Amino acid sequence: MRRGSRRVAAAAAGVAVALIGAAVALPASAMPAPTPPTPTAPPPRGVSSAPTSAYLPGTTCRAFPADNVWHADVSTLPVNARSAQWMAHMSPSRSLHPDFGPSFGAQPAPYGIPITVVRGATRVPVSFGYPSESDRVRYPLSTSTKLEGGMSATSSVGGDRHAIVVDAATCQLFETWDTRLRSSRWYAGSGAVWSLTSDALRPAGWTSADAAGLPILPGLLRYDEVAAGRVDHAIRFTTNVTDRAYVWPARHQAGSVSDATYPPMGARFRLKASFDISRFPASAQVVLRAMKNYGLILADNGSPWFFQGTADTRWTSAFIDSLRGIPASAFEAVDSSRLVVSSSSGAARRL
Repeated sequence: MRRGSRRVAAAAAGVAVALIGAAVALPASAMPAPTPPTPTAPPPRGVSSAPTSAYLPGTTCRAFPADNVWHADVSTLPVNARSAQWMAHMSPSRSLHPDFGPSFGAQPAPYGIPITVVRGATRVPVSFGYPSESDRVRYPLSTSTKLEGGMSATSSVGGDRHAIVVDAATCQLFETWDTRLRSSRWYAGSGAVWSLTSDALRPAGWTSADAAGLPILPGLLRYDEVAAGRVDHAIRFTTNVTDRAYVWPARHQAGSVSDATYPPMGARFRLKASFDISRFPASAQVVLRAMKNYGLILADNGSPWFFQGTADTRWTSAFIDSLRGIPASAFEAVDSSRLVVSSSSGAARRL
C-alpha cells in the first residue's frame, strides 16, 4: 500500500544548469472558506497578480505567491513532445494511488505527510547526510514536530520521515527528509528552507527534502482546501524510474537511467480534458478539476502514480477509495516551457 523507498543519487553541487523547457542530463466536515486576497506589489508583466490560495491553516501565510509555478494553470498548454514516451515507461495500465489517508493501525499516524505550524519556535542544529546541498541553518524541530509515519515509526513503516514545518511568525518553510531525533540531537538526510512569500528556487543541482529539489508543502493535497471546494495548485507525485535529468522548476535529478524517453524530475502531467469526472463524488471532483487545471509534478522516485496529501485524521476511507479509480492512461505530459519567466525563478507566466 505504501510507496517504495526513495532515492537519492545526489548530483555534485554546481555541475549542472537547467535549460528552459528541456531536460539537462546529469551525472468531510466543511472548513473555512479561502481568505480574501490582500494587496500585493505589481508582478512582472504577463504574470498573475491576485492571490489564489487560502491561508495555510493556523497562519496568515499562503503556499507561495500567486504567480508561483505551483499555481500555474496548465490546462491550455501543448502536449509535451515526449508525452507518449514518458507515459510508456510509467506503468500506464495502473490507476492513481492516493498516498495518504487512514493507516488502520499499520503505523502510529495516518498515511501522508503532516504539516507542523509553529510561531517563533526555538531552532536547533541539524546534522545532514547531504550537507553540501542542504541549508545549514537551525530548524524549528522539537518533540512536538509531526514526522511522516510518526515520531516512533521506522523508515520501513513510516516512509521517508519528512518533516514539514511552517513558522507562522515569519512565513518560512522548513523541510527535512529522513528526519530523526537521537540522544537529543537532530539528524536528517537533507534539509531546505524557503520563504513562502518568494519565488526563489534552490541553486541548480541542489536537492531539497525532495529528490527534485522542490518544496513539498505546495504539492500536498490538504483537507482544508478539498473541504472548501477548491484546490489551486499542482499535486506532487512519484514514479519508479526516472531519467538522470530535470526540467524547470526542478533543480535536481535522482534518476537511474540516462534515457530521455523516461521522465525527468519536474515533468508536469495533467488529467486530459476529455476525462469524464461526473461519475465521481463531489469531493473527488474537486481534486480531479485540480488535476485538469494544475496537474501533477514529478517530484520524487517511488511507486508509479502515487500522489501525496497531508496526514490528517479527517480523510475518510470513502474519499480515498473514490480517488483510486483514476486511470494513469487518462494523463498526458505538458510542455511547460512557455511558463518560464526565468530559469532561476519559480515565477510562472500567466497565459
